[in-house]
Amino acid sequence: MKPTKKTRRIDHAERLIAAPLVDVFAAFTSEAKLARWLPPEGATGAFDHVDLTAGGGFLMRLTFDDADVETKSDDDSDVVEVYIPTLDEGSLIVWEVEFASDDPRFSGTMAMHWHLSRQSGGTLVTIDAHHVPPGISAKDHVEGLNSSLANLAAVVEG
Repeated sequence: MKPTKKTRRIDHAERLIAAPLVDVFAAFTSEAKLARWLPPEGATGAFDHVDLTAGGGFLMRLTFDDADVETKSDDDSDVVEVYIPTLDEGSLIVWEVEFASDDPRFSGTMAMHWHLSRQSGGTLVTIDAHHVPPGISAKDHVEGLNSSLANLAAVVEG
């Protein structure tokens, strides 16, 4: 019997945002805007360092209000380190994400591909998260991605 190749999960979410592409892209390159929209509902974010340019990145602590949320880094938070290899304002933003955790279920680098495309009525934002660590529930992750997209819409739709 041949060994089977382990399939890597890709989590997906998308939202049409009623704002021009330039405004949506600006929310990825503004520290203040990113801190407002990236944390999902029930969480707040704070940067330890931030450089929102190609080749830069950021370290963010996401602190959760609900004590029952399983966190990766400590009792009430996730610490994520993000490297930004691609920042193409016309269409694509790539983040390479690592979680600070002693738990091997959260190890590895997750690649988040944010696609921006002009559509009638605004900008379609599509997120594909590749190589999602197995400790992250697919259902919870997609809910979190959709929550972040709703926050992004609230920040840029005015």
